[in-house]
Amino acid sequence: MRIFALSDIHIDYEVNAKWIANLSCDEYQDDVLILAGDVTDTRRLLDWCLSTLAKRFYKVLFVPGNHDLWVIREDREKNSLQKFDDICALVESIGASMQVFRHRGISIIPVLGWYDYSFGDPSEELKSIWMDYRACRWPSGFTEKDVAAYFVAFNKKHSSVAGDKVITYSHFLPRIDLMPGFIPSAKKLLYPILGSAQLDRQLRQFHPGIHVYGHSHVNRKVKIDGVSYINNAFGYPSETWITSKRLMCIHEC
Repeated sequence: MRIFALSDIHIDYEVNAKWIANLSCDEYQDDVLILAGDVTDTRRLLDWCLSTLAKRFYKVLFVPGNHDLWVIREDREKNSLQKFDDICALVESIGASMQVFRHRGISIIPVLGWYDYSFGDPSEELKSIWMDYRACRWPSGFTEKDVAAYFVAFNKKHSSVAGDKVITYSHFLPRIDLMPGFIPSAKKLLYPILGSAQLDRQLRQFHPGIHVYGHSHVNRKVKIDGVSYINNAFGYPSETWITSKRLMCIHEC
């Protein structure tokens, strides 16, 4: 069994959706795919993507990203937490999973989250350009920190996995030093919305050897304090330098 990682597939772009459709129907039948968020904000396309992947892999493990929780194009009568509940039901109904997956001595654990400004305070410029502020809708009175706390609470129910080979995965970055030094100063405007330091504190309670993340669209593999952090974002069609358009095998057993 091989374990593959992928994130930020953004199948609203036709070329990205074609890549999913063209994946082999035979090659990955014994393998697991970790899909770390940002597929689409459209229910029909999310259903199609996860269903397509579920037919190609032994198991598809998913956490939604920020784009998946947008309610600007559909689900306008719902808030983003209600859409999250709908996504949970959809994922399970097609045979994918957002739960802890255990197989052959390996535990793969989802780590839900949101950004809570532990990476810095957002500037007025960021608030004016970051689409989540307009495309997501939260219950009355919820701040971004409340949203982060809501999702982080889900992670506390995971049971101990001592003795297993552990892999964790999230959409959001669990630490800001995962961003490489070559990022231009102008792009660092986005750092406050990249993730949350409390995600790293949570995932380390499971003692993982590998953590898969997405969101930044900057592919990287780096080991910090015993954990290998891996980002394999597919990204937008124009992103050919900082992303890769392929699956990445992160573990084989």
